[in-house]
Amino acid sequence: MNTDANLDSLRWSAEWMCVTFTRGLSPEDVFTRYGADPHQAHILDWEAASDLVSDDSGDGTVSLLRSGRIGEWAFCVEEEGDIGSGGECLAELSRNTETYSVLTTEGTDVFQHWRDGECVEYFEPGMEHTRSEPFGPWWERVEAALAAHEGSDFGTAPVVALVLDHLGISLDDAALAGPWPSLTLVEDDAPSESLGDTYAGEGPVPPGSVVIL
Repeated sequence: MNTDANLDSLRWSAEWMCVTFTRGLSPEDVFTRYGADPHQAHILDWEAASDLVSDDSGDGTVSLLRSGRIGEWAFCVEEEGDIGSGGECLAELSRNTETYSVLTTEGTDVFQHWRDGECVEYFEPGMEHTRSEPFGPWWERVEAALAAHEGSDFGTAPVVALVLDHLGISLDDAALAGPWPSLTLVEDDAPSESLGDTYAGEGPVPPGSVVIL
């Protein structure tokens, strides 16, 4: 398990973000599967990329997507939105590969693991009734990681640290602050899905609530 010093270097993942990790894709592939035009991306550091959100702000919610590849895994860190937690996006991201997704917003945290367009595991940490069946191994790992830092201000950083350890890669604050392919995507332009008649919650759509064609 990571030490507090390790978690202190993952402040980017503590709150208000969505991150996905997908095996074997390029950043261009990732943007395409999010529903964005990869030709609109620019290599920008975090400060310059953050200016894109205010520049592109309009009537819709604008997500800032920053993607890169570390070893076998492509990451996409999303600020100001939750496109990377939606079932349609994750089905596309994980097509012929696998994807991990961690979302944290005010009052909603979600962990997901998808493989080849299908959800393998879904749950909201601390809410056992949200677990998808068949139950996978990540619930116990995530709960233990969060319990070890209960009462801290690390937020979901222990969960992201757990995934990074599993993947054998590092993505700390200093690395993410550097130059990466970056673009903005209006949520109205991203893949969308209807909540249908069976979902009464306020967070991302749980597996099985919609049919992905």
